[in-house]
Amino acid sequence: MNEQRREEGGRAARRVVVVGAGMAGVQTAVALREQGFDGTVTLIGAEPHQPYDRPPLSKAVLLGNAEGSAFDVDFEGLGIELVLGREADGLRPADHELDTGAGPVPYDVLVLATGAEPIRLPGAEGVPGVHLLRTLDDAERLRPVLVRQHDVVVVGAGWIGAEFATAAREAGCAVTVVEAADRPLAGALPAEVSAPMAAWYADSGIDLRTHARVERVEPGAVVLDDGSRLPAGAVVVGIGARPATAWLAGSGVTLGAHREVVADAHLRTSVPDVYAVGDCASFPSRRYGERLLVHHWDNALQGPRTVAANIVGAATDEPLAVYDPVPYFWSEQFGRFVQYAGHHVDADRVLWRGDPSGPAWSVCWLREDRLVALLAVGRARDLAQGKRLIQAGTPMNPRLLADPARPLKAATAAV
Repeated sequence: MNEQRREEGGRAARRVVVVGAGMAGVQTAVALREQGFDGTVTLIGAEPHQPYDRPPLSKAVLLGNAEGSAFDVDFEGLGIELVLGREADGLRPADHELDTGAGPVPYDVLVLATGAEPIRLPGAEGVPGVHLLRTLDDAERLRPVLVRQHDVVVVGAGWIGAEFATAAREAGCAVTVVEAADRPLAGALPAEVSAPMAAWYADSGIDLRTHARVERVEPGAVVLDDGSRLPAGAVVVGIGARPATAWLAGSGVTLGAHREVVADAHLRTSVPDVYAVGDCASFPSRRYGERLLVHHWDNALQGPRTVAANIVGAATDEPLAVYDPVPYFWSEQFGRFVQYAGHHVDADRVLWRGDPSGPAWSVCWLREDRLVALLAVGRARDLAQGKRLIQAGTPMNPRLLADPARPLKAATAAV
C-alpha cells in the first residue's frame, strides 16, 4: 500500500488540476500552496468571472450594496493558473486527462469541485421573467427586478427562497412565497422546529402559501393547482439543487443516489488520483454513522484542507487525513441570524432553549444525552459553544440544558 501511495505521490508532486472555481475549488488550490505543494496547480472554472463567493449573492450583491464577491486571493502570486470560461465535459482516468471544450487537460491528480446546480421548475423553461439564484449572472439579472419593485413570486420556502424573499421585501417588492409542503424548510428541519418560522413571513409582510403547487407559469402570472392566479412581474425558483456531475457519465467515477460523487473518508473517489470535495460529493461520517451530502459553505471551506493534506502527503508514510466535520451553516432571513451545527436525524430527544415566538431561541438535539445538533436563532453563543460540545461528544445534563439562561458549556453532565 505504501509503495502504491509513493507511486501516486510521485505523479501528484508535479501537476494538480482542480475543476470547479467556487469556494471548494479555490480553497483546494490555496490549501495546496499553504501546505507546501510546489508543483503545477491549475484551477478550471466554467464561468468567465473571477472566482467569487456565493453567499453575498442573495444579500449585498442582489441589493446592489456590492458589485461582486470575488475572493481576495492573489492567484498569480501563489502560482495558481486560472482557466476561466471553460466547462469540463468528460473524464478519462486511464489517460489521466480531463476533457474540456478547448481540448484535453492532463493531470497527475484531479480534484472534482464542480458544486451543485439549481433544480429547474418543470414547464417554466423559456418563460420570460423566470429566474434562478445561483450565480453572479443570476444576481445581476435579478437586481433590476428589485429596483422596479415588481410583484415577485418565490417558488420554494427553503433557505434560498427565504433569503431572496427577505431581500425582495427590503427592496419594496410585494412578495408571495409558494411552498408545496405544509411549512417552510420542510426538507431541512422537523415540523415542530420549522413551524414557528412561518410567522416570520407574515411579520415581514410576505404572503406564504403552503400546500400550494405550481400548475404552470405564464408571462406575468403563476397559476397554482387550485386555480389561484398570482400576479408575477418575476418568478424566482428555489426548489433545491443537485450535484453538478452529469459530465462524469461513463468516467468510472461512482455516483450515489443523489448523483453525487461517492468519496471515501479521505475524500478520494472510486478511481485513482481523483478526489472530490464540496457540494458535488458525499462522504462517510463516523461521527454520525452515515454518509453525508452537505450543500453548505462551511463544507466547501473545510474539505479542501483534507484534500490538500492527502495530496501533499501521498508520497509519505504518514496516515491519510480523515474528513469527519460537524456540519455547519447559517442563513440571514427576516431580520434574524439562523445558525445550525451537526446532524439531527438520529437524535432521540429534543430540548428547547427559549420561546420560539420570541427573537432568540435554540433547539438542541440529543442522542444518549450527547449533543448531536443545534439550531440557534439569534443566540450565537449557543451555537459556538454547542459546536464544540458536539465535536467533543461531551455528555450533557438535559435539565440544565433546557435553561436558556445557562450557558451551554455549563450544562454538561459533569456540572
